[in-house]
Amino acid sequence: MCGIAGALSFDRARFAVSEPALIAMRDTMAHRGPDGKGVWTGEEGRIGMAHRRLSVIDLSDAGAQPMLSTDGGLALVFNGEIYNHVELRRELTALGRHDWQTDHSDTEVILHAYRQWGIACLDRFRGMFAFGLWDKAEQTLWLVRDRLGVKPLYYALDETGIRFASEIKALLADPAQKREVDEEALFHFLSFLTTPAPQTIFAGIRKLPAGGLLRIKADGSTEERQWWDVLDHAAQIEDEETDPAPHLLEELREAVALRKVADVPVGVFLSGGVDSSTNLALFAEGESDRVKAFSISYAEDQASVADEMPFARIMAQQTGAEHWEHELTQKDLLDFMPDMIALQDEPIADPVCVPVYYVSRLARDHGVVVAQVGEGADELFCGYPYWQMMRRLELANRWPVPKAIKRLGLKLLNALGHGKRSHAEILRRGAAGQPVFWGGAEAFTEAEKQALLSPRLRKKFAGRTSWEALEPIHQRFKAKTWDTDPLAWMTYLDLNLRLPELLLMRVDKMSMGVSLEARVPFLDHKFVTYVMSLSTRAKLRNGGLKPLLKRAVRGIVPDAIIDRPKQGFAIPMTEWAGDGLGKEMEQVLRRFCAETDFFDGDYVDRLLREGRGPQCWYLTNFALWWNHYIGK
Repeated sequence: MCGIAGALSFDRARFAVSEPALIAMRDTMAHRGPDGKGVWTGEEGRIGMAHRRLSVIDLSDAGAQPMLSTDGGLALVFNGEIYNHVELRRELTALGRHDWQTDHSDTEVILHAYRQWGIACLDRFRGMFAFGLWDKAEQTLWLVRDRLGVKPLYYALDETGIRFASEIKALLADPAQKREVDEEALFHFLSFLTTPAPQTIFAGIRKLPAGGLLRIKADGSTEERQWWDVLDHAAQIEDEETDPAPHLLEELREAVALRKVADVPVGVFLSGGVDSSTNLALFAEGESDRVKAFSISYAEDQASVADEMPFARIMAQQTGAEHWEHELTQKDLLDFMPDMIALQDEPIADPVCVPVYYVSRLARDHGVVVAQVGEGADELFCGYPYWQMMRRLELANRWPVPKAIKRLGLKLLNALGHGKRSHAEILRRGAAGQPVFWGGAEAFTEAEKQALLSPRLRKKFAGRTSWEALEPIHQRFKAKTWDTDPLAWMTYLDLNLRLPELLLMRVDKMSMGVSLEARVPFLDHKFVTYVMSLSTRAKLRNGGLKPLLKRAVRGIVPDAIIDRPKQGFAIPMTEWAGDGLGKEMEQVLRRFCAETDFFDGDYVDRLLREGRGPQCWYLTNFALWWNHYIGK
């Protein structure tokens, strides 16, 4: 796991790639790679790359980056892990590639694989990765993000050249990079708590989407495409009579085992829920040493957040794990907020960033460099009560009710003063012929966004909605899916938006903030493809939340954990918003509204008065980001 950066010039008279500039980019990301650093330039200032190293596989100096092929024709900077690198090295050697420079570096496997198969080598990689690869003979730079978007990659492209990096702050090291808000991205942020790819909150800075690839020629011509989509590979499994649970468990067992491979200590984040308990149970299989597990709880009883620690302790005891706990306080959150904003790069308005950071720091403090996390299971198996409700509403939306009647109902709700509420928004979507599910995390309804925006932005975005960001995803889904149940759309959407741009980014930014690598077994692409090949009927058989996954792991995870009510990984926002956190948000937001022209100050005051803590947190996140990256 590392931090990468690089640049390619299209016009050396106006932009020459230099070592000092690359080093400045690289060293904004020292936290991503405390174990080594490197820089390389070539083609007389046309191309250059830089790297910060977190040593995980092949700790020797031979594994350092940027890494060049033996003939100097390829140069690579790579962030992530290729879990099947040993098998690929063996295959490549059998094909005649013997000029290996390292003992077992997965970075070098990428170079040899590209030499052998070209960019089609991506299809052979099993892992998480973002990389930049320069092909001297083809005068081509490839930028690639992994299938599920576990690792990020940002870039700034203009007529003089392209700069890319693992973090936006590296691009901001260039004094010429403007610092302005992309107001369209802000408009979508107010719906999704994050900015949908390829936009970022910064005008002029973009990010590759999950499964995205960008080819840049030295003459400035570019080609961007999606190199992987799960629906291109998830053919329907016809056998509806055989229970898929046993095979599902074997696929997941393999995904967990692959993510144990490292030359440094590996541990597990343990919340006490089904997903993390499954990770720990499978991780512990065949281990001679005790597994290290790490948990977060809250110092005082909080009515809005159930105490999961008793269940985490049950799981730790069953597996014989070494179990460390940290009690999180409101002071921890307040103390961490400035660093959180700096690490986020762009607003990630999920307050779970806070416990993710502290559990990552707990693991790093106890010598662990790599940790397995449970993201993805809820989205693959319908693990949220909210999803159950939205699926029912989507099925109801398909009833043959004329759109005119839906529009009439919406007018009635508006007349009664309920037009900004979620049920009015659902009716509006139905009347517009859109799916009612817009993602597993929604901040404000479209009507409420219009009230929230300043008069200037209200006028700018009049008549627009964030369906604009979802429509391309929906078009792909309709063209490729074989499963017409709403759950298929819900999973596909979150695999393309909420997971890569919100949940996985909160994990990446917070864990790498303490130099810890996070791995995600449930988002192994082979496992995801298998799950997406199953019908909704197979996934939801027996009813309840995540019935298929629970059936698969019953016997290795205690019944007390499987059968307990769902409790998401959260912070006690209700309680803290009425205390010190609420006072901080009020101060930040009132000052921000007085100094800027993004939000309607009166409407923000209303949110504060009504004690709408989550919504105030979303806006505070943006305000603090603006203060840190633009205002100052």
